[in-house]
Amino acid sequence: MSAPSAAQRTHTTAPHDPGLSRRTLGVPAITLMIIAASAPLTVVAGGVTTSFAVTESLGVPLGFLLIAVILTVFAVGYTAMGRHVTNAGAFYAYISQGLSRPLGVGASLIALVSYNAMQVGIYGLFGFQLSMFLEAKLGVATPWWVWILLCIVVVGVLGVNRVDLSAKVLGVLVGLEFLVVIVFDVVSFTAAPEGVSTAALDPAALFGPALGIILVFGVAAFMGFEGAAIYGEEAKDPKRTVPRATYAAIAIIGIFYAFSAWAFSVGVGPSAIVGASQEFGPDLMFVFMTEQTGVIFSDIMTLLFLTSLFASLQAFHNAVARYFFSLGREGVLPAWFARTSRAGAPWAGSVAQTAIALVVVVAFILGGEVFGGAAGLGESAFLFPVLTMFTWLTNTGAMGLVLLMAVTAVAVIGYFARNRRGLSVWVTIVAPAISGAALLWVFMMILQNFPLMLGQTEPDATTFLLPGLVFAAAAIGIIWALVMRSRSPQQYAQIGHGTEPGAYGTELVDIVEE
Repeated sequence: MSAPSAAQRTHTTAPHDPGLSRRTLGVPAITLMIIAASAPLTVVAGGVTTSFAVTESLGVPLGFLLIAVILTVFAVGYTAMGRHVTNAGAFYAYISQGLSRPLGVGASLIALVSYNAMQVGIYGLFGFQLSMFLEAKLGVATPWWVWILLCIVVVGVLGVNRVDLSAKVLGVLVGLEFLVVIVFDVVSFTAAPEGVSTAALDPAALFGPALGIILVFGVAAFMGFEGAAIYGEEAKDPKRTVPRATYAAIAIIGIFYAFSAWAFSVGVGPSAIVGASQEFGPDLMFVFMTEQTGVIFSDIMTLLFLTSLFASLQAFHNAVARYFFSLGREGVLPAWFARTSRAGAPWAGSVAQTAIALVVVVAFILGGEVFGGAAGLGESAFLFPVLTMFTWLTNTGAMGLVLLMAVTAVAVIGYFARNRRGLSVWVTIVAPAISGAALLWVFMMILQNFPLMLGQTEPDATTFLLPGLVFAAAAIGIIWALVMRSRSPQQYAQIGHGTEPGAYGTELVDIVEE
């Protein structure tokens, strides 16, 4: 084996740039950050009602369980590969090593587009909800974008600090979210106008014509679950911490969402849940709780809904910052992106993500009237940050991440095809193949139903432009990797392999010792 390159030695010994913090995060911390990205209260209030309203089916609760099963099967190969590939770039590194470096760079740009889209889109909902809440309670009308700009600053400050600080903040917020949703579930079963019905748990309600749509709208609730691998370099024991956190997050999210969606159907009534969801949308949860418990508890839920969005914003910000760090470290992006603080935070990547969020938000602010008209909002233009900014960007981001998971499943097969490392056929071939096929089918369903996800009666330019961003990112990444191969073979060789010991697992440590 050859000695580490000069680039590797320089990066690991530079006193001003210590790299990411090591052995900082345990299973609970990573699990909570994954769940924070999912935003439990937001999913139950918004995702569940939207699914009931659009699908007009009672199969929503079982849909969450089916998605959890698919992702659990995906995690079999995903976490197995993660024991051998520890890299903050996650999907990027897995696809680079399992398929090819050009595809890996293409995947990295899809990841950047998708995570940024998810995060910036959520800003739109956050700003709108906070503005409406303050106007309702204080009588003070404030522009929605003011609160977004302030939130961008707070998220950015947390992003450049130690990752365990973010973990502690998110842990508290997620805990409060779970508490309030559990109270909602208890109240729902107490109300039960049609009794504790199991109509929403009937498999026939899921496995019908609406199956594809249920999965399309349900899978967005799990986006971020793959984030455990992103924190692999900062985990206390990557080989154990990452798999445990991944499986724990999938199980908790899947069971919790399924149970709460069932409770929702019981609380409103199976015969009324679809109509009520279509009438009130995400407000249904708060309308229901106001009727059952009073205004005060409903207001508390609204505040926690806002903190749920904030937790999700922070989680996606952290993911983007680490992708920038990984790509800068390996020469795909300028080396500046790999800068870290003495505390081990990827401050350069964090600043870059903050800048992107600021630019996109300002673009939506300045183009609000134009976009509002293009989206056909008319007199409801005040809903622009939700119906346009949030809807456009989060659905685009979810589509990109589902595609990445499908490709990653194939990469797992490719990685272990060269050396199964003593693992079974189930882990290295069967589970990745099954989950990859299922995720590819969900991705195709998303493409097919994208106008529906955007709330369009007829396709328009955005129907094609938004998915086009994902495919364009992939094409640009592949082309850039080929350019790197021609211009800088040494940097090209680093793609997906990292340039510091933690990114290589035990392999580079062995090289250094030799």
